[in-house]
Amino acid sequence: MGCIGAWLLAWMWGCTPETAVGAEAWRSSTDTVQTQPPTEEPDPLDPTTDDTPSTPSTPSTSTSSTGTTALECFGDFVHPQVPSPDYDQFGPVIGSHCSGTNHQNISGVQRVVFLGDSITVGTPPTPAMDYYRNQLAHELASRFGLQPPDSLWEVVDLINGTTLVQRSGDFWSCAEWGARADDLIRDGTQIDDCFPPEERDRTTLVIMTVGGNDLAALQEDLVAGVPIDELWTDVESFMGLIRDAVTYLQDPVAFPGGNFVIMANLYEFTDGTGILSSCPGAALLGYSDSPDPELFEMVAWAMEEYVSISVDHQTDVLFLLEAFCGHGYMRDDPTSPCYQGPGAELWFDLTCIHPNPAGHTAIAELFRDVILE
Repeated sequence: MGCIGAWLLAWMWGCTPETAVGAEAWRSSTDTVQTQPPTEEPDPLDPTTDDTPSTPSTPSTSTSSTGTTALECFGDFVHPQVPSPDYDQFGPVIGSHCSGTNHQNISGVQRVVFLGDSITVGTPPTPAMDYYRNQLAHELASRFGLQPPDSLWEVVDLINGTTLVQRSGDFWSCAEWGARADDLIRDGTQIDDCFPPEERDRTTLVIMTVGGNDLAALQEDLVAGVPIDELWTDVESFMGLIRDAVTYLQDPVAFPGGNFVIMANLYEFTDGTGILSSCPGAALLGYSDSPDPELFEMVAWAMEEYVSISVDHQTDVLFLLEAFCGHGYMRDDPTSPCYQGPGAELWFDLTCIHPNPAGHTAIAELFRDVILE
């Protein structure tokens, strides 16, 4: 994911969705899609369950959602201000765990592909054994009866910012340090690299983190004086690329084996305070404690768009932003909107923008929740 504006969550907890002009304009031109409620299914990751390969179902958009709402999941902080981005407007089916949505019955997985940025690749100083993709890979191998990856796949090529080998066993990774949305399908070829023709008839679980480096570039452009209208074009463009990537992955002609897709939204390390200097590495990275409000509307729209994409395509989104809220460098401040009580664990490393071992374990658990339910 790389660096995202660390003012992200601070503003989201202090602004209602109606103030987002760009998001409002987008909503007025897009029909809200309602989703199919979850049905009782066997646990897809239970080794005792019949795991016959099955193709992901065609998205249903004709019924209303039921069950847990985003407001119910994320409205219980000690010092709440106002609701977070309005995910419920899209009618997502949210899992009882509140870790993400529950649009897919993930079963019959024959291979697993990891896409996106440095959060997925993994970064020092966290040991490779703690990277979330490695923790998740070995559990998925056991649960789905897949051939696990070897140690070369688990480590990082520090020169190229990728896994040392792209494929090992039934596991692939085409994620790369610094990757942006256009690295998935337009300027880059992450998806096609991880889906050679001979692999496309195998049911695949796709896991990705992407978008953080795009928001970082947006913030840099704002500081450089790029006009707001052009920035709106940029944010709509990169979220459009993420939507296009998911659309492509769901194409039954291009991928006859079918793909299950889970992507994560974006986190930040200040626990809703916007105090970037709270992280020891902030000064080295040139972070400022004075966020520019011009990006706020764009960020809110982008966060909601992750959920919109998952509803439209009946894929799933992980609530990384909300889960990491209260586990950053201001976690001990009882006045912060993300304060979860004394003793909350830190989930970020000294770079401010990457998870530490505990953070990687948390991400693995979040993905596990979404896969299991």
